[in-house]
Amino acid sequence: MKYSTTTGQNIAKVLIANRGEIACRVIRTAKKMGIQSVAVYSEADKNSMHVDMADEAYSIGPAPSQHSYLSMEKIIQVAKISAAQAIHPGYGFLSENMEFAELCKQEGIIFIGPPSSAIRDMGIKSTSKSIMAAAGVPVVEGYHGEDQSDRCLREHAGRIGYPVMIKAVRGGGGKGMRIVRSEEEFQEQLESARREAKKAFNDDAMLIEKFVDTPRHVEVQVFGDYHGNAVYLFERDCSVQRRHQKIIEEAPGPGIKPEVRKKLGEAAVRAAKAVNYVGAGTVEFIMDSKHNFYFMEMNTRLQVEHPVTEMITGTDLVEWQLRIAAGEKIPLSQEEITLQGHAFEARIYAEDPDNNFMPGAGPLVHLSTPQADPCTRIETGVRQGDEVSVHYDPMIAKLVVWAADRQAALTKLRYSLRQYNISTPLLHPAVGED
Repeated sequence: MKYSTTTGQNIAKVLIANRGEIACRVIRTAKKMGIQSVAVYSEADKNSMHVDMADEAYSIGPAPSQHSYLSMEKIIQVAKISAAQAIHPGYGFLSENMEFAELCKQEGIIFIGPPSSAIRDMGIKSTSKSIMAAAGVPVVEGYHGEDQSDRCLREHAGRIGYPVMIKAVRGGGGKGMRIVRSEEEFQEQLESARREAKKAFNDDAMLIEKFVDTPRHVEVQVFGDYHGNAVYLFERDCSVQRRHQKIIEEAPGPGIKPEVRKKLGEAAVRAAKAVNYVGAGTVEFIMDSKHNFYFMEMNTRLQVEHPVTEMITGTDLVEWQLRIAAGEKIPLSQEEITLQGHAFEARIYAEDPDNNFMPGAGPLVHLSTPQADPCTRIETGVRQGDEVSVHYDPMIAKLVVWAADRQAALTKLRYSLRQYNISTPLLHPAVGED
């Protein structure tokens, strides 16, 4: 069955250039829409859940991701062999790779994501902040200039006023970030951030921003289409983090008044329209204690935490991605998108709590989860007996709950987490414990 529109684009088969829970998530919606799915897998993932779920599956190399899931040439080759009209990149790996999006376009394959120009502009923090400021989106005071000398950066830090945040221009995932509270520690923290950024991104360019104390991480889900439309689907609060990585997300943001919510959404739509955005995107803001908010970055892909937005809006955002990629208009107008109830997501990691939460690889000898129902979703990429690989992120699943209000949702989350137990030879059951 082909999924096509009056624009002439059609998607009868989609290749999912990813693994784990997000690959399974995309495959489920593809099946619902009558679209055939193509999985790719590394040697470490040959017996994985996403491979079994897909209509077709192809090996793309050894376990290390640079030789498999990050190999653009291998993935394009599989798309051609399988006659897939589109590639869904999921999150991570190639999802925000400008070159991959451009390569898909050159090969006549639909990239289920924004134009490569949007990925490029939003991928460089200094460029994105300039674009946002021009579009009337609030930005944190800072220095995003080309002069990268230590003296220039130190002078701007002094002008902005301590505390400041040093950030890698091409940063992400908390890497290349340092909080500096005084001029005396600036040089040491700058050199440390540069080293980390060079290793992670092969680019040690930095920007300096005013550090917002006791901030909240609030992000807005947006969608754009090829017809110039853009909408927001309310906000998520992702302030509960560990090592700059999100672990608990909720929607909507607690304590945010309707007028602030509207301003957040409208700012996010301005951000999307400023880069001619198409598909699913997330505009991240930092919010202070007075609910002032400032643009932080835009993630040009579907977020890990998208299910909480689906729960409060009654939408399937992967279906929206596929429809929009095929040339359709956004399924709902802004007025038709309504917020109901409250949702939480807890990321489930295979980690050893007795060893500083280091990844716990090995077979899943025991896996028990809460009972799924319309108000409880288990987004997973593993089954009991599957192998948790040391080569990939230790997040193996997500628990998502919904209730009529925040307190009820939190109670449901606590209850459901107690029902979740994971065990490997090196990882004793821990997730379900208080």
